[in-house]
Order: sequence, then structure tokens, then C-alpha cells
Amino acid sequence: MQRIIHTLTEFEEEAARFSHSLAPTVKWATLITLSGELGAGKTAFTKAVARTLGVTETVNSPTFVLEKIYKFGSANSEFERLIHIDAYRLEKGSDLASLGFDEIMQEPENLILLEWPEKVADALVKFTAKTISIEVLPDNARKLVYG
Repeated sequence: MQRIIHTLTEFEEEAARFSHSLAPTVKWATLITLSGELGAGKTAFTKAVARTLGVTETVNSPTFVLEKIYKFGSANSEFERLIHIDAYRLEKGSDLASLGFDEIMQEPENLILLEWPEKVADALVKFTAKTISIEVLPDNARKLVYG
């Protein structure tokens, strides 16, 4: 499925729509991967998901700290934690080990949004992920492709 988004309001509405489709699984954390060039909107999408599901803290890019963990603060979410990972500075999947990735994936109450999955693809093969690719179009609109 794909959607073309023309405004920031539409982008946030689309992230909210997507958020409402999420529910914890029985065995693993719910993993969402976000791909796209720098500035495509991966962190903006994560912020909108977080806001929709009740995170009250300010959500920022974890580019330099690699991972940020937020608690859900309302009944809007069946998840307990949002884990936002930015793999841009990583070189291979084993680099996720320092974040305890395999351990956090074993907790079904976690919702993980991972930016730059192509950098750590070898660590993701054993998990099922929902994928979102964000492309900037010539008119500055965004094309979101879900997989």
C-alpha cells in the first residue's frame, strides 16, 4: 500500500491512522522499520506515532545516542514502551547488541521504531517487521510505502 502526503497535517494524520492499526504480538515486540533519505520524515513519523499513542515526553531523534525509550502515558496504547532507534551511525547488525536489541525484541509490550534498517539488516532477518519507506517527491510531498 502507498499513500501520497502533501502537508505536515496530512503526514501527522497518516501516522495517527497507522498507529491505530498496531497491537502487541504474542511472542515478540512490534518492530516498525522506517527507511528514507535524510530529512524524509522518519523522526517526524515517529513523533506523530508517539503523540497518538500517548507519549507525553518530547520525542527527538536518537541519532547521537542511538536509542531513546519512552513510556506510554495513556490508555491510547496497548504497548508499555516506545523504543526509538536510529541506526544511521551503525555499520552492521551486531552493533545493535550494545542496545540490548535481542532482549527488547523478546518483550511483546514494546513498540520499536527503527530508522535506517538497511544499516543493520542482518540483525533483523529473524524478526518480522512492518516496513515503511518514505520518499521525498519533487513537489516536497512524501510518498509512504507500507510493506
